Amino acid sequence: MLKYPLEQHAEENAREEQRCLEEVESLLTGYHNKPAAVVVEPIQSEGGDNHATPAFFKGLREVTRKHNVLLIVDEVQTGVGATGKFWAHEHWNLQDPPDMVTFSKKAQTAGYYFGNPELKPNKPYRQFNTWMGDPARALLFRAIINEIERLNLVENTAETGNYLYNRLADLSTKYPNEFQNLRGKGQGTFIAWDSPRRDEVLRKAKGVGINIGGSGERAVRLRPMLIFQKKHADLLCDGLEKITRS
Repeated sequence: MLKYPLEQHAEENAREEQRCLEEVESLLTGYHNKPAAVVVEPIQSEGGDNHATPAFFKGLREVTRKHNVLLIVDEVQTGVGATGKFWAHEHWNLQDPPDMVTFSKKAQTAGYYFGNPELKPNKPYRQFNTWMGDPARALLFRAIINEIERLNLVENTAETGNYLYNRLADLSTKYPNEFQNLRGKGQGTFIAWDSPRRDEVLRKAKGVGINIGGSGERAVRLRPMLIFQKKHADLLCDGLEKITRS
């Protein structure tokens, strides 16, 4: 497991990420059937909102390319602006992009995009049946993208996220036992921390007008909308401090 904040534990995290990359390569070369792909989330959302560094994902791209295995990035939760980039994998600055990127939920449709024409489905029914491509949903997604661009919502999320992270960092300094392993710096509003009384915090949050969620065993995670602004961040942090002191 990595230690947070990432930048404060860079050396030991680099060793752990290298160990993980070696384990991935061992699985790719030693498994009894050759794997077709590696599927990875930019942030492990349901496992506790676990983050890694861009260096890890660059290494993962190198390993998958070396062994001729697809790299599929699951952006169902992280995509469409939540991390201060339209796609979270943009933060990695890859010279060799992922082979496929999946999306859903906020996009109002489910799908994937790819760069290599060889990955295009070769049977029409894979794109045209009850459960596959839906032109009406594609139009909705296009309208959503237009509004995101018109209102500069990705930029807003990046700026608001930086402000929110700094306010939460202040709380973690003031209440280190209540705000542990703060993570998500530079990741828009995709921020999380660990709390020893997580379930109690979530329950009390509703009493002060805050709707936040949990992930994993101890993580409190934030998933505000793209219209979330600094004034909302202030309300959130003031409410969290009130809960902490209660």
